[in-house]
Order: sequence, then C-alpha cells, then structure tokens
Amino acid sequence: MIPPKRDEKGGHPQGLGLIKEARRYYAPYAIHIERISKMKNKKSIHVYLVLIAIIGAASIVGCSLPATYLGGGVNGNGTGPAPINLKTAAGINSGSFAILAKTAVTTTGVTAITGDIGLSPSAESYYEGFSQARDASNAFSTSSLVTGKMYASNMAVPTPANMTTAISDMETAYVEAAGRAIPDFTELHAGDISGKTLAPGLYKWGTGVLISTDVTLSGSANDTWVFQISQNLTMASGARVLLSGGAQAKNIVWQVGGGVGVTLDSTSHLEGIVLAAKAINLVTGATVNGRLLSQSAVTLQANTIVTP
Repeated sequence: MIPPKRDEKGGHPQGLGLIKEARRYYAPYAIHIERISKMKNKKSIHVYLVLIAIIGAASIVGCSLPATYLGGGVNGNGTGPAPINLKTAAGINSGSFAILAKTAVTTTGVTAITGDIGLSPSAESYYEGFSQARDASNAFSTSSLVTGKMYASNMAVPTPANMTTAISDMETAYVEAAGRAIPDFTELHAGDISGKTLAPGLYKWGTGVLISTDVTLSGSANDTWVFQISQNLTMASGARVLLSGGAQAKNIVWQVGGGVGVTLDSTSHLEGIVLAAKAINLVTGATVNGRLLSQSAVTLQANTIVTP
C-alpha cells in the first residue's frame, strides 16, 4: 500500500486533502473513510485514518472507538453504535414482545398493547387488570387489551423454557448496552435534554435524564442511538420523543439503571426500546412506540404501546 503524499511543508496532508488521498490509496477501507470524511476535527480525521491503515477496518470495529467516528448503525449502513442484539427478548414463536418483565405487569383503565407480553420467573397470576384467558394449548393467554399473546413461566411447554431464555437475553442485552465504551457524548446538558435535537451516537450520563419538553432524534433509517443512563429516566406530562429524517424506534435503546427506573408522566410519548434494571411506570395516557423490557415490574394506566 502506498502512503498518502506529504504536503509542501513535508507534513501529512490534512482535512479534505487527507481524505482525497485516503480514498485513492486506502480503497479497501472506503466505507470507513467515507464516514470519517464527515468529521470536522482534522486531528481526529488523521488519527483514525492512520489507525485504519495500520490495523484494517475489521480490527477497528473490534476496538472500543467512538461509534460516531467509525460509523456503523444498522449493518454498517448508518451512523451510531452497532445495534444491541435482543435475541429472543425481541420475541418468540414469530411474535414480538411489547413488554417483558420479571416480577409483574399490571394495568388499570383501557390499555391497548400491540405485541406480546412475557413474564418470568413470576407466574401468570402476577398479570393484573388484563382479564386474560388461557388458550386451549395452555401455552399462552389472550386478552381484549392485547393484540398478541401473553406468556408466563407457569404455562405449558415450551413456554417456561422460552421465557427463561427471553429473560436471560433481556439481561444480556442490558449488560451489553450498559457496557458500551467510549461514548460520543458524556453528561450532555447535565442530563436535561428537554427541547434538544440529538444526532445518532452513544450517550452516557452518570445522573438521571429529564425530558420536560419535546426531544427530537434526527437521523436516517439506519442510524442508531444508545442512551446509557445511570440513574432514572423521567418524562414530564405531555413531553414527547420525536423522530425525524427517517429515524426508527427499533434503532433506539434507553438503558436505565436507576432505582426508581423509568417514569413516563401523563400523555407523554416515548420512542425506542427501554432496557430497565428496575421498574417502568406509565401514567395515564402515556404512549410508547417501542418495547418495555424490565428486570422488575411494568405498571400501566390506560396506555398505548406498539412494538416497532
């Protein structure tokens, strides 16, 4: 491989000059070079192209480098961190989980859920407010509030084993999301992202996150967002997470570690997949386009939840 030409002062080419040279000589890594060309920091451009030249694109992907710099997104066709693999926490038996919890799922009022619900290790009796009825197979139940199936650990085989695996995959996905290293944004706006527009990337807070007015996630259909929140996620009444530019809820993950967990106040709206270490609580009229995956309980009050 021929290295890029030095500039007239004997130094390495910088900025756009470096990118043009890299495109010419580093063709095997063109996909990474194209994404790095969007970076505005010339020093960062130089550093990362040198890394690509030395250890190759495949090795770069294996390193803990900032997701936005290297590109990635869905199947390497977007911007942001590689997607979190939910495996069977996304669904079993060709279904799709809207809610997955370990201890209880309760609802009051007229809730509407499009997607499946799973509960384990708790038994079906820890579903409250659904008035569900067992299918003839005894492997799942149905409810007028759920356009989908309801699973629990004490149902007929293969449901117990399937639910054990789904819960394990949920916990693994949580650990993966929480463990993503080298965030693109750290402690952004001290955790108050109200009214902001957020680009694809990996975001990390050692605090909680507050959304009191609309937040917009702006990106393409293949872009990704992972939000690492050490404490609680709180959405105020009427606040919304909005998507623009083709961004999709299935490519957004909210990893929440706080002891209170997630609270969506009345008529608020969230887009994305919630991976919560503790409880998820929705107040009257709150809506979600995504999944609610809790290692504790999910509490609903006349809410609408649709899987992405």
